[in-house]
Amino acid sequence: MPTADCFGPSQQKLAAVELDAGIFGVEVREHLLHDAVLMQLANRRRGCASTKSRSDMTGGGLKPWKQKGTGRARVGSRRSPLWRGGSTIFGPKPRSYEYRIPRSARRGALCAALSLRVSEGKLVVVEGLGLEAAKTKALREALTRMGVQSALIVYAGEDSTTSRAARNMPAVKALEVGGLNVFDVLNHEHLIVTREALDAIGKRLGAS
Repeated sequence: MPTADCFGPSQQKLAAVELDAGIFGVEVREHLLHDAVLMQLANRRRGCASTKSRSDMTGGGLKPWKQKGTGRARVGSRRSPLWRGGSTIFGPKPRSYEYRIPRSARRGALCAALSLRVSEGKLVVVEGLGLEAAKTKALREALTRMGVQSALIVYAGEDSTTSRAARNMPAVKALEVGGLNVFDVLNHEHLIVTREALDAIGKRLGAS
């Protein structure tokens, strides 16, 4: 059964915590991680790029010169894509890049990401971070005592103290357990989970 280090509120090391093998001890299938990350990055795209086609431009209703007799190429509009200042052919238009992979694949990818951190020994369970106020300095000192620099902190319920303390730390991010995702797990070196969040993850991913 997989285990993880556990730290108390004062960052004292406690007995290791046993983890659910069905969530934290699964086979790491890289193609699922790849698909999940691609989906998340695609869903973040704004898709607001826009160019003008011939129908979007003003002017060009008058034929620049007559069809024959000038020796020049025939032209029907000043909005031609061949002209400087003309329209664009097949240019981008505002659209959504969003798509979804199957639910079972999303669950499998998240379990694979969690299992990867466990296998690396970089998943840490905490009874609490011991923050009395939302102070970045206090959070940085707590992480340093645990030997952590880059971390994703996952908590259950509302914890404005931790989230506000992590706001000014570029290498640290705090998320409520409902927002746990593959990209953020892989984008940080360590994964720090509170005891309450660990139970919530079990309830969220326990059913196949």
